[in-house]
Amino acid sequence: MAKEKAYKVLAQQQGISNKKAKELIDRGLVYVGDKKVKIARAEISDQTTFRIEYPEEIEIIYEDENIVAVNKPAQIDSYDIQDAIEGAELLHRLDRDTSGVLLLGRNEAFIQKAINEFKNRRVEKEYVAWVEGVVCEEMEIDEPIFTIKKGKAFSMIDPVRGKKAHTVVIPEEVQGKKSKVHMRITTGRTHQIRVHLADAGHPIVGDEQYGSRTQSKRILLHSAKIKLLDYTFEAKEPKDIARYK
Repeated sequence: MAKEKAYKVLAQQQGISNKKAKELIDRGLVYVGDKKVKIARAEISDQTTFRIEYPEEIEIIYEDENIVAVNKPAQIDSYDIQDAIEGAELLHRLDRDTSGVLLLGRNEAFIQKAINEFKNRRVEKEYVAWVEGVVCEEMEIDEPIFTIKKGKAFSMIDPVRGKKAHTVVIPEEVQGKKSKVHMRITTGRTHQIRVHLADAGHPIVGDEQYGSRTQSKRILLHSAKIKLLDYTFEAKEPKDIARYK
């Protein structure tokens, strides 16, 4: 059985360019069975059968002359959504793996006003996640976060260099050794919820970067609700968040 680079085998099977095949693997959309293909240049059998899981369609929750609220699917970059919605600019970002409410502004005056609200921590954000371990009591986490942004961003708790970060964690349900939790945050540090939960001994399911040992198609984190100025938006939970299999 011959060996070949994963992206080349995928390109051949799908009748697409090598560049496109590599991009699909890098975006985390390619699977063999239930396992995600992580390295485009990995040597594999040229008989390997791949499966591509494209993200769901982008659902617009609400729009007017100031704002567009989107229920972002997992595995789509926030900037891809900005590119897809003409005349709109991101007001904040969600990690590629995170689903849920994402906000874009439509005009300069509103964008500046909204950015000011984010800066002054007047935006209320609520998230839902499945985490490792049993969480049965509310937690308030006030650990400062420092982020290294060379290459792939990585954050850590750092009392000296870190910036203030505040997360409230409320338990919702337990299934086996996994818990569904609800989070409220006012600060928006890079990977804040992921780092705070990992530090508390409850990394988010699928978040291998911060210590989860459970394989999942994505990090099980969802932006459920955002309150900004006079607006409140909620995004329906996708199947993988609504119920842990």
